[in-house]
Amino acid sequence: MQFAGKQFLARQRNFLTCFGAGLLVGIILINIGKSILLGETGLFDEYTLYHMKYMTVDCNALFCYILRKRMGRMLILAVLSSTYLGLVVCMGAAFWYGMSAGAFLAALSLRYGLKGILLAVISLFPHYLLYMPAVLLLLVWCEELFRGIYVRGELSVQDRRFMLKKAGRLLLILAVAAAGCLLEGYLNPYLLLGFLKIF
Repeated sequence: MQFAGKQFLARQRNFLTCFGAGLLVGIILINIGKSILLGETGLFDEYTLYHMKYMTVDCNALFCYILRKRMGRMLILAVLSSTYLGLVVCMGAAFWYGMSAGAFLAALSLRYGLKGILLAVISLFPHYLLYMPAVLLLLVWCEELFRGIYVRGELSVQDRRFMLKKAGRLLLILAVAAAGCLLEGYLNPYLLLGFLKIF
């Protein structure tokens, strides 16, 4: 059990390293292309934020859209992890998430300073408190599935426990992500729009 715990932490570190590298690349890319990306009509310009401030949100439609997008991406990642390129896909996903986060934070902080950082935090709260562990657990799940199929050869007709255990864990991860979708669809818009009114 202790050995399995050490393996889990090592796998988390691998994905966190890819995420950190992506974060750094995202920040560097925004800094290099800030004259183009952060120009008058670039990312998160004042015109866009002004219109966001006065828009109304259909939370039901937003939740359905978010749920479809998030669950679709997670299931695609889960399916791709069962292929020969599964480990590469998982590492690439961790890197992409990091690069997106780095670009998002850098764009807002360069454009608005401390207010931009606060806007970034509000726009990610509280749903990312559930998304981050769900995605990290999913990436570890995907790596375990890949290794179970291609490295250890655990996937066989006579041993269905491996797949049943993996399916149970996947359902739990998806349930956590779905709870995050609820928060993103029904709570975050009010927090974000409330903050934009005093931005």
